[in-house]
Amino acid sequence: MQKTSSRLLTLLSLLQVRPEWSGDDLAERLDVTVRTVRRDIDRLRALGYRVATDKGPGGGYRLRPGSQLPPLLFDDEQVVALAVALQSAAHPAIAEDADRALATIRNVLPPRLRQRVDALRITGVRRPGPGAPPARALDLLTTVSTAIQRREVLRLDHTSHQEAEPRPRRVEPHHLVAWRTHWYLLAWDLDRDDWRTFRTDRITPRTPTGPRFTPRRLPGGDAAAFVISRFRGSDGTEAAWPCQGEVVLDLPASEVAPHTADGIVEPLGPARCRVITGSWSWTALAAGLGRFDASLRVIGPPALREACAALARCYAAAAASEPGPPDVPGE
Repeated sequence: MQKTSSRLLTLLSLLQVRPEWSGDDLAERLDVTVRTVRRDIDRLRALGYRVATDKGPGGGYRLRPGSQLPPLLFDDEQVVALAVALQSAAHPAIAEDADRALATIRNVLPPRLRQRVDALRITGVRRPGPGAPPARALDLLTTVSTAIQRREVLRLDHTSHQEAEPRPRRVEPHHLVAWRTHWYLLAWDLDRDDWRTFRTDRITPRTPTGPRFTPRRLPGGDAAAFVISRFRGSDGTEAAWPCQGEVVLDLPASEVAPHTADGIVEPLGPARCRVITGSWSWTALAAGLGRFDASLRVIGPPALREACAALARCYAAAAASEPGPPDVPGE
């Protein structure tokens, strides 16, 4: 049997993953009696967790959001920073766990903190971003995210890497993106009539914000892919592949993404995904996609389709060849 402290953590975790549990189900999962479950529920309530009890044959226990944050050893700013870090956890191996953790935290937040967390809408790209920013930057991210959510024109001062003095800009904010070691605002620049990316540590938002706007269609429709394409080869850190193609794989995105370090994976459902990736040759790209051992459909370009056909002929000939040792000249 688990110790009381360990059992309480397990009980709390169970209450967070399902809307409601019966006493019998909890007792079975914890390997204790129903009476022990009732005592543990009382202990959680004493710690500040609001666990509701529904009476009757079909009743059970459910966790309700409280008016105060339960004792998780985090202050308000740390909770917001944690929410930012979880939203920017773009590594495919932990993305699903990060989403579950964020939902768990949000479920017990008091309204004042829940509103702040909900205002932070961040798009994570395929590599881990800069993580949780310092407290001073949190206010900036919250301001930008709120303008994105409300679709309000943002007035800001921007200092480029080529200039020492900031310049005023008016933008329609679209997405907040974590890319490598920095945060970027993807926005439509009203003064230049084009899409622009701004490093958030180089901007100072002004208040009040401007009028509301109708969102524009982003080229390609993918904020993460758009930002990555802007930086490839532009700063010498990463060059675009000479051969780049797009396919649809009959596999979940969660299984494909960990093995596509230099590409973009977009889920198209529970068992299909779109993959945009590249290599140094079309044959190498086709062979790399074949390692997933799943049905795929080539979206383009034709060179990738031809490379797949050439490999298919090569493998078919290899499968039809006679088994045995290799021919040695002179024998």
